[in-house]
Amino acid sequence: MENENNEPSEAKVLTPEEESTWLLASHLTGLTNIIGIPGFIGPLVIWLLKKEESEKVGCAAKESLNFQITLLIAGLICSLLVFIVIGIFGLIALAIVAIVFPILATVKTSNGETYQYPMTFRFIK
Repeated sequence: MENENNEPSEAKVLTPEEESTWLLASHLTGLTNIIGIPGFIGPLVIWLLKKEESEKVGCAAKESLNFQITLLIAGLICSLLVFIVIGIFGLIALAIVAIVFPILATVKTSNGETYQYPMTFRFIK
C-alpha cells in the first residue's frame, strides 16, 4: 500500500486496549455455537483481519480456530455414532467442552496469559 506521497505505508498496530479486546473476542466468538452460528466463523474472521496487526491476536484467533475445527470434526463423528448410542454421550460431552474451554481461554487471556486448548489438532500453523 502506498500513501499520497507514493511512500509505502506502515501496517496499523493495535493499541494495548484494542489488542486485549481482540484477544478476548478471539475466544468468545467460538461460543456462537450456542445460538446456531458455526463457532469457527468468528475466530476465522478475526484471524484473517487482525493477524497482521498483532501477532498475539493472530495466535489466539488461530488457536481458537483450530479448536473450533476440531470440535466440528468431532461433532460430525459423534453424529454418525448416534446410531450406536455412544454418539449421544459424545455430543453431550462436546457441548460441555464447547462452552467450558472458550470460557477458560477467555479468563486466562484476560489475566494476560496465553491459552492452548487441550486435545486440539493444529490444522492451521
